[in-house]
Amino acid sequence: MKRGLKWVVWAVVVLAVALGVARALSARKAQQQAAVQAQATREQAAVELAEGDVVKAQLREIAQGLPISGSLKAVNSAAVKARVAGELQGLTLREGDAVKAGQVVARVDPTELQSRVRQAQEQADAARAQIDIAQRQWDNNKALVDQGFISRTALDTSANNLAAAQATHKAALAAVDVARKALDDTVLRAPITGVVSLRAAQPGERVGVDARVIEIVDLSRLELEATLSAADSVAVRVGQQATLQIEGNPQPVTARVVRINPSAQAGSRSVLVYLGLDRVDGLRQGLFAQGTLGTARTSAVAVPLGALRTDRPAPYVQVVENGKVVHKPVGAGARGQDAQDAAGETLVAVQGLAAGALVIQGSVGSLREGTAVRFTQPSAARAP
Repeated sequence: MKRGLKWVVWAVVVLAVALGVARALSARKAQQQAAVQAQATREQAAVELAEGDVVKAQLREIAQGLPISGSLKAVNSAAVKARVAGELQGLTLREGDAVKAGQVVARVDPTELQSRVRQAQEQADAARAQIDIAQRQWDNNKALVDQGFISRTALDTSANNLAAAQATHKAALAAVDVARKALDDTVLRAPITGVVSLRAAQPGERVGVDARVIEIVDLSRLELEATLSAADSVAVRVGQQATLQIEGNPQPVTARVVRINPSAQAGSRSVLVYLGLDRVDGLRQGLFAQGTLGTARTSAVAVPLGALRTDRPAPYVQVVENGKVVHKPVGAGARGQDAQDAAGETLVAVQGLAAGALVIQGSVGSLREGTAVRFTQPSAARAP
């Protein structure tokens, strides 16, 4: 009896274990089926994209460049300074007034200098009178020498006196010229055509020699003075084009390198590069500008920089193939602006992507690979 009971107990245990294993296998199979169904549901869910959400990867000429910044300066500017000391008169110009080259802008009181001109002229006249006296004496002595009444030495003496009188007269005439030049310098004229940018003196004020009176700038030609490092300046050449954004001006302005300073700045070893602006309407001296100077060009298959995703160890782009999202690993290359559209978005050259591939813009965000794609309207994806 005891042995039969033992076998019954073992049979019950084996049966219970078998039932448990069967239930576990059934639960696992159900979980797997549920996961497969969930995956199929996710794959069947399509994402809608607008035409602007995708872009075609195309062969583009990329203009690479250097970031530059600086202040605008007038190519031509001038400071009108007093050339003689005296009381300033007739200054009516103020900042913003237009002037023309040669226009009288102010005067220095000429009273004292007019007197000096008269004094120098009187001295020249006196010297001229001495020439006449010396000339008559020489003529008389020459006649007497010819007649044998006086020696040759007396004639030589009168000749020397005549030469000295002539030299004195020439010196007096030079003094007249100097006095008249000083008198002319009392009239201050604009050396260039432009606009008054600074008025540094007031009418009635006594100014000294080289005292600044007004400053004039010519706004018809402006340039950007940019500072580059020695390493960056090696790739810069005259004629290279830049796109600038100027404060207060919503439209970008193009500029070209017109000069490169042949010497590096002491201390910083930086190099000054001067870019002439193609358009100066509404611009002013001193405005801050920044932009990109194109230094090289390369042709490659390119996409917008925002479409290149870097949330994985290797960069990739999201493309639409056969109506689904596919992640394409790519190699990132040169970055820059489209050489035909310098004001457009930044492009990046990519390797491993065929031209014509339909790339999803970075603004769409990350999409699961395999997600179905449906366009809101027929897509004629724009080029980057």
